[in-house]
Amino acid sequence: MSTLTIRLPDDTAARLKALAHSRGQSMNKLIEELSAQALAAWDTENHFRALAATGDVRQALAILDRLDAVDPYPNA
Repeated sequence: MSTLTIRLPDDTAARLKALAHSRGQSMNKLIEELSAQALAAWDTENHFRALAATGDVRQALAILDRLDAVDPYPNA
């Protein structure tokens, strides 16, 4: 496991701490989950772009548009 130090504006850090607290999570767990969501979205986009390169570009991009329209935090 790696340790990562990031610089954030004080307001952003405070808001993230509040979000973690409201979810009953540590900051570490919150950042881990947010990172996993970002990577999943990136992997999905890359997968569909690869499909688009070998198939129907319009259809693949239409799928990406539908994914972009989905709220990643429906209960937030």
